[in-house]
Amino acid sequence: MAVLEKDPVMAAIISQGQPLKSSKSEDLYYKLLSSIVSQQLSTKVAAVIFRRFTALFPDEYPQPQLVLQAPDEALRGVGLSYQKIGYVRNVAAFAAEGNLSHATINAMESEDLIKHLTQIKGVGRWTVEMLLMFALERPDVFPVDDLGIQNAMKRHYGLEETGKALKLRMQEIAEDWRPYRTIASKYLWQSLDNMPK
Repeated sequence: MAVLEKDPVMAAIISQGQPLKSSKSEDLYYKLLSSIVSQQLSTKVAAVIFRRFTALFPDEYPQPQLVLQAPDEALRGVGLSYQKIGYVRNVAAFAAEGNLSHATINAMESEDLIKHLTQIKGVGRWTVEMLLMFALERPDVFPVDDLGIQNAMKRHYGLEETGKALKLRMQEIAEDWRPYRTIASKYLWQSLDNMPK
């Protein structure tokens, strides 16, 4: 990988890391629901709530129509806030209209896909970047807004900037990682022992 020649810091992080495991999934709808449920929660709590949520549905699969029909009380009962209930229903409605078919999603460039999915209220750029990196395993995504990535880069590259200046500096460094910025990012998370699920 040419990246390793250009960036000795990243080369060291990768050489000390563990091999990356595949997390590829063709079910973007399910992954989107899972990421909405886990917003602003610890991994452990999010997993429990998502398990309870899926248990509400036949075969533990939240079909879009069933999510749209589920009563608020049932969704509140598994630990979803009213705001998240709204977001989960937005994703279900988007899927019910056929906007999340694997063929449609796969044919889109990453930036177009970010625009497509952030139309859903409750789905932001970071959420879509995580889907691109993990569910779709697109090789060249750099989530500059991710706190884990920011912390890892501050630590490994000795960055002291904050705010916009930090993000610009991070993007400059990450240029050397193209076209494998996803892989570099996964190793950065791993270096903090903080890999998103």
